[in-house]
Amino acid sequence: MHVRPLDGIRVLDLTNVLAGPYCSYQLMLMGAEVVKIERPGQGDLARSLGPDAGLNRDGVGASFLAQNAGKKSVELDLKDAADRALFDDLLTGADVLLENFRAGVLDRMGYGADRLAQINERLVYCSISGFGHSGPMSDAPAYDQIVQGLAGMMSVTGTPQTAPQRIGFPVCDTTGGLMAAFAISSALLHRERTGVGSRLDVSMLEASLSTMGWAVSNYLVSGIPPQPLGDQNPTAAPSGTFHALDGPLNIAANQQRQFETLCRLAGAPELIADPRFGEREQRKLHRAELNAALDRALAARPAADWVRELNAAGVPAARVLTVPQALEQPQLEYRNFVTELSHPGRPGQPLRVVGSGILVDGEAFVPPTPPPLLGEHNPERGELARRWAASAAAAAGGTTASAAAAAGEATAS
Repeated sequence: MHVRPLDGIRVLDLTNVLAGPYCSYQLMLMGAEVVKIERPGQGDLARSLGPDAGLNRDGVGASFLAQNAGKKSVELDLKDAADRALFDDLLTGADVLLENFRAGVLDRMGYGADRLAQINERLVYCSISGFGHSGPMSDAPAYDQIVQGLAGMMSVTGTPQTAPQRIGFPVCDTTGGLMAAFAISSALLHRERTGVGSRLDVSMLEASLSTMGWAVSNYLVSGIPPQPLGDQNPTAAPSGTFHALDGPLNIAANQQRQFETLCRLAGAPELIADPRFGEREQRKLHRAELNAALDRALAARPAADWVRELNAAGVPAARVLTVPQALEQPQLEYRNFVTELSHPGRPGQPLRVVGSGILVDGEAFVPPTPPPLLGEHNPERGELARRWAASAAAAAGGTTASAAAAAGEATAS
């Protein structure tokens, strides 16, 4: 196994439910040692979330299992003096502190940014919240669907008749988590160069808007507000979902050559010469008529036949799958995307969890251990604090020497 990029990085994770745990899960896959700090007797709210009531009752709900493999769980009550002292010790040796409380919560607990910097000037402190820790909405509560609505995502999801609609998965939570993982990795590189940590303030609203592509850029650049188009790509036609003999398929004939190839293969070459469809902008204006004509032609054969023939001719096409079908694709098995672990709540049963989709030098990193039971690593917490402190002291000494050498080279030049 390769050395993982974040091997040796120590993360204290105070987060709950999804955005924060998803972030620390990505860091764990890249090699970080993640210790979840959980409320005694309660733990992460996600422990009680999921479709299996039995798992929820046992504190290993599906929502928790999905994002917490490879981590350690330590129970601490930050209102208790002895637990606060241990938390301070862990902070001294941590590289990263991650939390997704509402703005000001950690400050009121006595762990504001200034206090954290006093404890550990090398600490990368990252907060994930709905709207960031500044501005008029900073103290407003936020969940994924709240952010979806405020970001405009729901307004462009569905058709003109059905919008606004919620996107079918928690896209704002995961986007916020990914952006936080990227920011943390960048801050760790900055610290490697300077020896000083950073304060990172991640807004799920802003992170989500930054990923919305044409829906935002068309308005900012051209002043054109986006409209819901259902399963169609507003930037081109024919590009969207079509209907074969046995079900739907996606086709993206975004280029003129691809459009003409599609028409010929579908047995409808007359569409090429039709003045309504001759040019890109005309096709977008007459999308409904063009799609209806192509659907009639595509209905003659199964989707798999069209996918094979169109892809071979350079026209991107693929079936529209259910989530179970998507997860069983041979492509994912080949790249080791889904990992089987032992199930912490059902001894003897397997637990399947997903990876990141990233290969490093050809290797897919997978969780080394199952998700932890609540407080599973309580007996190790004192040793964790001592080991982390020793590692941090060694790293700080090395960074100081490197920084001094770099400063000397800069002066000499």
